[in-house]
Amino acid sequence: MYELLDRINSPKDLKGLNLKELEQLCGELRSYMVECCAVTPGHLGASLGAVELIVGYHYVFDSPDDKIVFDVGHQAYAHKILTGRREAFRSLRTEGGISGFPRRDESPYDAFGAGHSSTSISAALGLAEAARLQGRHEKVVALIGDGALTGGLAFEGLNNAAASKADVLIILNDNGISIERDNGGIHSSLLRLTTSHKYNALKNKVWNMMGTGAARNRVQRWIRSAKSFLVRKSGGDIFEAMGLRYFGPINGNDIAQVVEALQRLKNLDGPRILHCKTVKGKGYAPAEADPVTWHAPGRFNPETGERIPGKRPADRYQDVFGQVLCELAEKDDRVVGITPAMSAGSGMTVFAEKFPSRFFDVGIEEEHAATFAAGLAAGGLRPFCAIYSSFSQRAYDQIIHDAAMQRLPVVFCFDRAGVVGEDGATHQGSFDLAAYRAIPNVTVSAPRDEAELRSLMHAALQHEGGPFIIRYPRGCGEGAVWKDAAVVPIPEGKAETLLEGSPVAVVAIGPSVNRALEAAAKFPGKVSVYNFRFLKPLDEETLAAIARTHTHIITMEDGCLKGGLFGAVSEFVAEHAPGVQVKGLGIPDEFIRHASQAAQRSYCGLDAEGVEKILKDCLRISK
Repeated sequence: MYELLDRINSPKDLKGLNLKELEQLCGELRSYMVECCAVTPGHLGASLGAVELIVGYHYVFDSPDDKIVFDVGHQAYAHKILTGRREAFRSLRTEGGISGFPRRDESPYDAFGAGHSSTSISAALGLAEAARLQGRHEKVVALIGDGALTGGLAFEGLNNAAASKADVLIILNDNGISIERDNGGIHSSLLRLTTSHKYNALKNKVWNMMGTGAARNRVQRWIRSAKSFLVRKSGGDIFEAMGLRYFGPINGNDIAQVVEALQRLKNLDGPRILHCKTVKGKGYAPAEADPVTWHAPGRFNPETGERIPGKRPADRYQDVFGQVLCELAEKDDRVVGITPAMSAGSGMTVFAEKFPSRFFDVGIEEEHAATFAAGLAAGGLRPFCAIYSSFSQRAYDQIIHDAAMQRLPVVFCFDRAGVVGEDGATHQGSFDLAAYRAIPNVTVSAPRDEAELRSLMHAALQHEGGPFIIRYPRGCGEGAVWKDAAVVPIPEGKAETLLEGSPVAVVAIGPSVNRALEAAAKFPGKVSVYNFRFLKPLDEETLAAIARTHTHIITMEDGCLKGGLFGAVSEFVAEHAPGVQVKGLGIPDEFIRHASQAAQRSYCGLDAEGVEKILKDCLRISK
């Protein structure tokens, strides 16, 4: 079906192709990605835009001896297809299939794993220095998208790379979002001049003849000044100022330009950056027209571009959050919204439209988002900062140092808490309960459904004395009525008794409460179910009463078992009621791989069947 692509089983198969054939291969790669992602959804737009960069890399460099490090991994689909995973690509992000991100344990061509942004430069620098210290003459390339370049870690990597003089090439994949558009002929001329072997040989010869005196310094300053003038419009002066050699910009969707540039840059020494202009969604008209939607479009008709919506049995938690935030903002002008480049994903687009002056999208900068929110709170506002749970890990120190230590009333809303499905290990919100439970002055809560999310947001607005964390899962809620209902007040730190029975009690937090109720219904009179809406402060009064009237306590949480609700209850029982047995259901001590959320919950025992099984065991023991 694909004349060239079907013959490519490894990057070595590219070496004999000419430029015309490489161009044809790029087209076939795009068609294949669209065909596969229409059925098994993934991050399509970014990978479509990076096809020529990846084909050019594998044509010029010798992987896996030479190494390419991807940022985030959204751009890596062509890389996966060209490195022996063409047929496996049809299983993308499905249970038992290949990951949507680079993984070292998946292929020797994946030099470094990725899933979160802004890591590529630091990782590539480490690989380059490791090769140097061990006497290996391999080349290392970092491919970073402009969105990821807003992250602070990327600038830390750039700074260190310039200071180290490491042999690393950084490819900036710029789709026009962050850096000004400018692709004139003067930049192509500059690229050819400054990458020329004759130019560099002459430059080094002149340098050696001039020695280290004042004359050399004056000439060097003049060259830097002239070059800076030529690259300033492209945005390259910032890289030159940091000590990196800057080249470009070039058309990153022109395979001939990409190959020429990479061939010229391959054997230059030291840290250098190639600026490539690309189009997100390149080659597929719907994706080019709407790159935001087609970043991860879900299932669609590849012929027409018509998206195939999934069935939603209830409102999504992110949409409930966004609408309730508007509700709060209408009544309290202190309410502001913050997101690190996740306005659509976190449900804040409606808020941004209604309250543009009170909405802040700070880019992929979770650390900055947390401290910025703390500053807003110190200034008298009430910030609601929406961050995906796994990304909140990057802001851990800021939440401790800047918000909790100063008792500032920042509301952190952790979306995508618990298992997240097809994005897999890098995106699981497994650790927030355990991580934030340990911090003084912090309230940690989780709603069982949409209505309780609304109530917790109202409670958080009134909270004083430190950060208030609300964590909730990816996807749809339980179908609870919330839009036209009265807000039910929730006393801080108080659990809710939902079902009474003996001798077993299920102490659950978040939507897991609902699965506990499903399972407990099969054992009438024998099981109690409690909704512990707050992990911190923990309702010790209710917990003491549970310990007095039950022989077994089962904790249930959509988070890691170690240190979360299971840890808190176990610690309390060990001190106050050592005769009571405590068992835990939650995410085990491992990184959960990609599959559907239902499959992941089943694996962790967090579905009704999992609760039923442990209830049977406890009831049998208690007889």
